[in-house]
Amino acid sequence: MADRRPIVIVTGGARGIGLGISRALSATGWDLAVVGVKPSTEVQSVVDELENRGARVQYVQADLGDPRQRGRVVAEVSGTLGTPSALVNNAGRAPRVRADLLDATEESFEELVRTNLQGPYFLTQSVANAMLANPPATRRGIVFITSVSAEMASVNRGDYCVSKAGLSMAAKLFAVRLAPADIPVYEVRPGIIATDMTAGVKEKYDQRIADGLIPDARWGTPEDVGKVVAMLLSGDVKYSTGSVVHVDGGLTIPRL
Repeated sequence: MADRRPIVIVTGGARGIGLGISRALSATGWDLAVVGVKPSTEVQSVVDELENRGARVQYVQADLGDPRQRGRVVAEVSGTLGTPSALVNNAGRAPRVRADLLDATEESFEELVRTNLQGPYFLTQSVANAMLANPPATRRGIVFITSVSAEMASVNRGDYCVSKAGLSMAAKLFAVRLAPADIPVYEVRPGIIATDMTAGVKEKYDQRIADGLIPDARWGTPEDVGKVVAMLLSGDVKYSTGSVVHVDGGLTIPRL
């Protein structure tokens, strides 16, 4: 038991940015509880891949926007793998329809706030309480994956921007609350990342990147984000709780 790998919950960890994070953590000594909405049969290949990297992997099917489903995640993980040492709040969704701010619906707003903000907010509450019940040496940290949209306004995705801005504040709140317990909390803000979520706007952003939108002049990858998260949870980033790390190729640097 003494040499058992630490346990991390990665929400949305079977696809996109979340899979990049799961891969990076499995390669750096973590066991994984991957949470997602798909049936386990549809993500078995991902589980197999992560296990082949040496990790113990548990898949938990749950919609984190549903309090009843969210409420069983920590108990299921603790009963199978053990109490988590870390949490990565990655799961989220884009609006089903990109609508102008003056036309967007309350239904879309409610869905995005419930999924992107309320779900991770209260999952963090549950995980933090579980971590506090264990010795301080086992507590490795919490990471919120937000977005450059937490600070950059997109008027055809107002609901998404508001949900990510709220999640950014949640990261700050938990950083302050958990600092006395020596649980660091970080916020990671990805920029334009190549995933299935951004596939529909690939041509648009290909052109904008070619026109100089991003100083690094390329799309980001899930692996870029995963490496940053692995670094933050390594235990080597001291005296930095509440920090915001941009993984955006310089997109948000103010420029003339």
